[in-house]
Amino acid sequence: MENEPDHENVEQSLCAKTTEEELNKSFNLEASLSKFSYIDLDKELEFKNDLIDDKEFDIPQVDTPPTLESILNETDDEDESFVLEDPTLLNIDTIDSHSYDTSSVASSDSGDRTNLKRKKRLPDSFSLHGSVMRHSLLKGISAQIVSAADKVDAGLPTAIAVSSLIAVGTSHGLALIFDQNQALRLCLGSTSVGGQYGAISALSINNDCSRLLCGFAKGQITMWDLASGKLLRSITDAHPPGTAILHIKFTDDPTLAICNDSGGSVFELTFKRVMGVRTCESRCLFSGSKGEVCCIEPLHSKPDLKDHPITQFSLLAMASLTKILVIGLKPSLKVWMTFPYGRMDPSSVPLLAWHFVAAHNSVNPMLAFCRGDVVHFLLVKRDESGAIHVTKQKHLHLYYDLINFTWMNSRTVVLLDSAEKLHVIDRQTQEELETVEISEVQLVYNSSHFKSLATGGNVSQALALVGEKACYQSISSYGGQIFYLGTKSVYVMMLRSWRERVDHLLKQDCLTEALALAWSFHEGKAKAVVGLSGDASKRKAVVADRMVEILFHYTDRALKKCPDQGKIQVMEQHFQDMVPVIVDYCLLLQRKDLLFSQMYDKLSENSVAKGVFLECLEPYILSDKLVGITPQVMKDLLVHFQDKKLMENVEALIVHMDITSLDIQQVVLMCWENHLYDAMIYVYNRGMNEFISPMEKLFKVIAPPLNAGKTLTDEQVVMGNKLLVYISCCLAGRAYPLGDIPEDLVPLVKNQVFEFLIRLHSAEASPEEEIYPYVRTLLHFDTREFLNVLALTFEDFKNDKQAVEYQQRIVDILLKVMVENSDFTPSQVGCLFTFLARQLAKPDNTLFVNRTLFDQVLEFLCSPDDDSRHSERQQVLLELLQAGGIVQFEESRLIRMAEKAEFYQICEFMYEREHQYDKIIDCYLRDPLREEEVFNYIHNILSIPGHSAEEKQSVWQKAMDHIEELVSLKPCKAAELVATHFSEQIETVINKLENQVLLFKFLRSLLDPREGIHVNQELLQISPCITEQFIELLCQFSPTQVIETLQVLEGYRLEETIQITQKYQLHEVTAYLLEKKGDVHGAFSIMLKRLQSKLQEITHQGETTREDPSLKDVEETMVETIALCQRNSHNLNQQQREALWFPLLEAMMAPQKLSSSATPHLHSEALKSLTMQVLNSMAAFIALPSILQRILQDPVYGKGKLGEIQGLILGMLDTFNYEQTLLETTTSLLNQDLHWSLCNLRASITKGLNPKQDYCSICLQQYKRRQEMADEIIVFSCGHLYHSFCLQNKECTIEIEGQTRWTCYKCSSSYKAGKLSENSSEVKKGRITPSQATSEPVLDPQQIQAFDRLCRLYRGSSRLALLTELSQSRGSESYRPFSGSQSGPASHSIFQNENFQLQLIPPPVTED
Repeated sequence: MENEPDHENVEQSLCAKTTEEELNKSFNLEASLSKFSYIDLDKELEFKNDLIDDKEFDIPQVDTPPTLESILNETDDEDESFVLEDPTLLNIDTIDSHSYDTSSVASSDSGDRTNLKRKKRLPDSFSLHGSVMRHSLLKGISAQIVSAADKVDAGLPTAIAVSSLIAVGTSHGLALIFDQNQALRLCLGSTSVGGQYGAISALSINNDCSRLLCGFAKGQITMWDLASGKLLRSITDAHPPGTAILHIKFTDDPTLAICNDSGGSVFELTFKRVMGVRTCESRCLFSGSKGEVCCIEPLHSKPDLKDHPITQFSLLAMASLTKILVIGLKPSLKVWMTFPYGRMDPSSVPLLAWHFVAAHNSVNPMLAFCRGDVVHFLLVKRDESGAIHVTKQKHLHLYYDLINFTWMNSRTVVLLDSAEKLHVIDRQTQEELETVEISEVQLVYNSSHFKSLATGGNVSQALALVGEKACYQSISSYGGQIFYLGTKSVYVMMLRSWRERVDHLLKQDCLTEALALAWSFHEGKAKAVVGLSGDASKRKAVVADRMVEILFHYTDRALKKCPDQGKIQVMEQHFQDMVPVIVDYCLLLQRKDLLFSQMYDKLSENSVAKGVFLECLEPYILSDKLVGITPQVMKDLLVHFQDKKLMENVEALIVHMDITSLDIQQVVLMCWENHLYDAMIYVYNRGMNEFISPMEKLFKVIAPPLNAGKTLTDEQVVMGNKLLVYISCCLAGRAYPLGDIPEDLVPLVKNQVFEFLIRLHSAEASPEEEIYPYVRTLLHFDTREFLNVLALTFEDFKNDKQAVEYQQRIVDILLKVMVENSDFTPSQVGCLFTFLARQLAKPDNTLFVNRTLFDQVLEFLCSPDDDSRHSERQQVLLELLQAGGIVQFEESRLIRMAEKAEFYQICEFMYEREHQYDKIIDCYLRDPLREEEVFNYIHNILSIPGHSAEEKQSVWQKAMDHIEELVSLKPCKAAELVATHFSEQIETVINKLENQVLLFKFLRSLLDPREGIHVNQELLQISPCITEQFIELLCQFSPTQVIETLQVLEGYRLEETIQITQKYQLHEVTAYLLEKKGDVHGAFSIMLKRLQSKLQEITHQGETTREDPSLKDVEETMVETIALCQRNSHNLNQQQREALWFPLLEAMMAPQKLSSSATPHLHSEALKSLTMQVLNSMAAFIALPSILQRILQDPVYGKGKLGEIQGLILGMLDTFNYEQTLLETTTSLLNQDLHWSLCNLRASITKGLNPKQDYCSICLQQYKRRQEMADEIIVFSCGHLYHSFCLQNKECTIEIEGQTRWTCYKCSSSYKAGKLSENSSEVKKGRITPSQATSEPVLDPQQIQAFDRLCRLYRGSSRLALLTELSQSRGSESYRPFSGSQSGPASHSIFQNENFQLQLIPPPVTED
């Protein structure tokens, strides 16, 4: 074992000492200036701040630092089983693969192109967390690095390692060792050795800081004794020659180290000392031929975790270009886990970092690994059997690529992105706490070592690409600090203490943010907290004291920064921004003493600030969060709101405050003057325990106008309502307006209020005052509500003797006041007796009321002499009966009086009790207000179960007796009732309806589905004779609606119906029926006769105006006849069609023959246009030559009168020419479209393919690397390139028409729905087999893609699509051109698209 320094290599150590002495002379000045510890930088920066006094804050003396378990007491969620074999578990889809032409990343310009593509951004965290990190320049070390480069040609810094010493390696092979005071302790090596070995490319210091390992760019390794500065070992054969050392790391065992070279191999170095000779044995752990490793990280445990069971395995994490591995070096070499990255950017840097975290009540190591923009966390545990288990934790998604990952503690991590920005992240919440720009560091990158330039650059392109951003040796962490090595400097970063973070915000004048941050420390919700005790009470005490100091400073600043001049609104706005913060935090800290003494005194110096302060208190008082306000503040508060005329606010505040310390009389007077009745009652009740005085004050206002019969003002109505609610609260034991009366006062208050209400006279009564003034006033004000208050009070009464006496007494008073007075309305008297009936109906009733009083009330309400308030009196009596008052009356007398008074609802109530449902029908029919409800009533009785057959029979019979009344009342309701309940008795009902008009209305409602009756016509089974009877009535009473009705009617016989229509001479209806029967010629002959008769009327009439109604009749009749011919021509042969159309044409031309050309008829022009309309309609069904021949064979036109029909023939020829031109133009357009489409399709298919990158998109290796295999290169039109072997493994093939086609892996994997990807295409290979040249009429994937592109290229819809849609809509019309409703364009029409634009072109130039 190695335990003492050696005395070998004296020459080398002498050389080192000489260089060191030389350097120390030149560094004399710098070292003296920079003798402070980098670990104690906090003290240097906080020299202005007072230190915490241990005694003052009761901070105990700590002998040993707390263990990791005590600090890290938070558990991780998302614990799930980890499957090692699944390569897609952490598959990261990057947005795009980057090509290999990435420029070298320099400190001055290290932007990341992928940043532009990622949209996600975290919110600005400075205002929430303050400045979390403090970064400082280590001036002493930085100055000495620069000086060493100048004076001893040390070269530029290349690597840094930190323990209790700092080691910096240089490009000329020197290692500079600095102590904690930044003084140069040693300068190891020499420039001559540097010329032989190259630059120092890696450094490592062991745990006890006694040994230093240096790795060189040309592959050598040296070990130094840090106590004596001697060279202990120079190792040249530990790994293959010609490769640079990328990493060298001591493990926790000082005799074991790990190194990683630029060939991607990893070696274990075992140091031994046998017989005084130091040796080094090397063992290859991982060969670069299996995949190059570019990052290694052994698990280091802190001294307090030396006995952790996982340390015995000596775990090592390794990151290659495609996966990570975790292996155990002890007791024997074993691979515990392998984990593939999935797809990622090949230029991103693999990162590894271990840290012990507390999770699930135990402390275990967690490995963070990252390549690109996703950080994965793996928790490593050892179970009882000794095996290691790995579980995946919640991973961290970022919007930037990482080049460094460092743990600050188990919750906080620091990330460095490729744009040289530091991101401080809370791991568990994944919240970004701070972002720091560190481009000023001018970070050193290890690119030259990864490219192994010192040995000729013999590394793979993939490793060289990773090395562009590699900075593994430039960043080192130790003791919660991170050291960054720049080209001329060393910077240190550490977490600020909680106090420093607050002070940093204060220095920047961010007082509100400082308070918010301090409060988060107080509540234990802050992130990355340093320097606070774990005990919650002590933590809160320390933070609260600091917050009080800030609040005093904040208050002074608010007053000092107040604008002296300008508008008052500016001052108010200033204090409205500042003062609420003071109030909020004082109340959060529960420091009301501070708020109402020092803070209030300070703010009272400024009247505006004082006003804003008082207004801030209002919401807290109203929500009862602020009690115990000092009397002075309470008084100022009321005065302030009173001055601002905010009396509603004053009232709301008073009822939430303890006003015993104020001048009660003054407050009462203010409330009364400002109509604050709630506040006044509250002050009397709470301030003086006085409950009757407020009632007296309110009665004095509302009683006089009520007694005088005047209408109350709105203000008086409000007072009356408040009085009623107040009385109700007092009698129920509740305080007004909120809360409860103290329990010991409840019986006393109830008795006082009752005694007050039943007083015979008021205190200052005039001689003419009537007895019981208070009860009388309340009854006049609102009888119903006052009785409701009493009813609620009676509910609460317990059956003791006093309560029974009170009830009886108040009932007697009510009867005395209301019955003996005539100034109460029937409604008010009814309310009283309803109230009494309810009380008497209770099972435990003890009240007594004389029954004769009820009879008097009945006579009063049923008095037929009084016609006024009929419905009101009926409603009152109904309420009285429903409340249980029916037991007080003789029922037969009640019914007689109700019928006499026409109280039909009362009658219904009584009949229903006796189940005389048939009599209720009479009640409905006689009651004009409710007569239409009779239908629902009959329907309910007959359909709802629960009524006997006899009852239903009586109701049915009564309805049949009154059927004429029911039909005249509402025919459709009557028809629905008959169809539902009397469907077998329809003929009986028809016989009962003697009035023909009523019968017509009834049958129309029953049979015409347009009337809206909800009955299934099929279930009715109405005989045809009834339907025909209805049609006959329809012909009599509404002849114009016959055709419309026949179109929807069913169940009539055609022959009988035709006879009925002929009887009433309805020719159009007869024609409709004949057509329906199938006698088209019969229907046509009727229509033709009508048309001829109308034409004769026109021909023989005298001089009339052009707007003669008979001409319109002709046109309408002609249109109907044309429609008849068109509807039926499809089903007729040519001869039958001519038999329809030619007589019609002859009829239209006949009047024109009679009129001579010399004396044309008045309507000749109109008749010509109508004849043209007939000809146009004929042309669709009869050939043009036949029409012309028929016209020319006419004897009149055959004798030389062709001039008469010249216009008609020319019009027909024009139509023919137009259609011919349309057909030619359409054919030309389609030919052009087809030619253009085929040209573009052919061009896109024959176009060459241009790959985006020169490496396979699956294995990420250049296609040249795989050429030794019999493998083909496949390029897709989307630009992606693959080896055919890789595509076969991913099963990227599809079968089309028996042929196998390739599909692009990257494009098709993004379309999970299974549709053919746009990027799939036919393959261009190195060789094409003849079998692929087969000509099939099926589009292959490349053609499909080309066609899609063609569609996108052609802006808008194609002309073919437009013409197709037009022809479809025209075609649908051609079948039934005049069938009533022409179908519009389809729901997904091209023409309805909002982007549709018709591009018009000028017509072609034609030569004359």
